[in-house]
Amino acid sequence: MQRTSTAMLIAVGGFIAAVSAILTWRFYGSMSTIPVAISISLWVMAVICVFAGFKVRGRMEEGLIGQDRSQMNPLTIAQLMLVGRAGAWTGAIVGGIYVGISSYVIPRVGDLIAASEDLPGALASALGGIALAVAGLYLERSCEVPPPQSGESIS
Repeated sequence: MQRTSTAMLIAVGGFIAAVSAILTWRFYGSMSTIPVAISISLWVMAVICVFAGFKVRGRMEEGLIGQDRSQMNPLTIAQLMLVGRAGAWTGAIVGGIYVGISSYVIPRVGDLIAASEDLPGALASALGGIALAVAGLYLERSCEVPPPQSGESIS
């Protein structure tokens, strides 16, 4: 399995932000308000990814990976790596959507009441998406096992 490319995450996030900005500039009057509560799930998943990344790194450094009850199961680490990958892509996409919306909302905060009401939700969601993308990458990178040194057997 290959690493998730940071450049691809940025490119997809940028593309989604551009599409979202175009659609927001065109249809902002028909959109509903953006509550701050939307960003809660993004922030919770970002915290879970960071916490899981710390746990996996700690277990790897202590050599506590294996099939014993006191050790972390390698399949659990593989599943956490997939959670990290999914979190990184979800964060890039959702973060891009709200960055695009914010590109319309921020300049119009002083002119439109709706824009000033949408600003906290749009910024919290944009930052939550970016945080989830970074935390997902951290979790994915934490689950990688370095290749064996030359002469060592793979077990």
